[in-house]
Amino acid sequence: MANNKTSKIKVLYLFKILQEETDAEHGMTMAGIIERLGEYGVSAERKSIYKDIKTLREFGVDVKTYQRNPVEYGLDTRDLDAGELMLIADAVQSCRAISDRQSKLLIDKVKTLAMKLDRPKLNRTIHVAGRVKTSHECVLRTVDAVHEAIRLKCKASFVYLVMGADGKLHATHQGEPRVVTPVAVSYDNGFYYLSAYSDEHDEIVEYRLDRMKDFAVLEDDAAASNDAVKNYKPEDGTVAIFGRFTGSEQRAVLKAAPGKLEIITDRFGAAVVSTEAQEDESVLANVKVFVSQRFFGWVAGMGGAVTIAGPQRLVDEYRAYLRGLLEE
Repeated sequence: MANNKTSKIKVLYLFKILQEETDAEHGMTMAGIIERLGEYGVSAERKSIYKDIKTLREFGVDVKTYQRNPVEYGLDTRDLDAGELMLIADAVQSCRAISDRQSKLLIDKVKTLAMKLDRPKLNRTIHVAGRVKTSHECVLRTVDAVHEAIRLKCKASFVYLVMGADGKLHATHQGEPRVVTPVAVSYDNGFYYLSAYSDEHDEIVEYRLDRMKDFAVLEDDAAASNDAVKNYKPEDGTVAIFGRFTGSEQRAVLKAAPGKLEIITDRFGAAVVSTEAQEDESVLANVKVFVSQRFFGWVAGMGGAVTIAGPQRLVDEYRAYLRGLLEE
């Protein structure tokens, strides 16, 4: 087998070995390189390997010579280091928008970017409390198709599904496709959402991508001249949103109990405009938020650690929300 291996193939195998098995801390000796090439059925001598390393360097591959005893060779820099790859693997593991099968397939691909020594570190299992991964297998293809519709400025159609009392997904509109103008794709709380202009509703409507079936890009031109589409602005984190179906944007003053300000800063992030310490060690935080029942529910769930301190109309609206729950 070794006799029919050309020098060009040898260079490629050398690059593969260095890429998969070396870094700044783990080099490979000349004897080790010759041995590994032999396992691929490639015979080589030191002189020819020196030439191949020079060729790789001329091509732009950063092959380093480490003055150790004995001398070692390796790739000093990598596109993604082990820590970055583990971060990607963790994000994939935690994502609700893809199935377990897709998660495993993606992580297997991520592993190919790591050197062999680091690949076992990517065999990670993360439990995300309260989350159950969707079994919908087509969501990634749907994301691609949505972006294609936006790029082409075309309308799109899909059958939309909702969960029935039997715990199964059922088509809405008697199975008739909805036709919309895709505007943007966002990711929130583990799911992908499509923001699209609906001729039927005459406004921007939110749809979960894993609830779509038979998504198709149409040849019809998008409603690009519509005011709702032209004036649409994607979320930038400067206004806190609770749930995808938002209320009105308002300024709110939240009061954090002593030592509890992080509850607000962690949840609101850049939507926190200012904070002010009080004499009782509590903190008032001015925030921008889309006021909705989901927002009120979040405050109620804080058990007094976070309360609404103003403006008064918002306090009254919150109290009315609580009274309505008690009456129900």
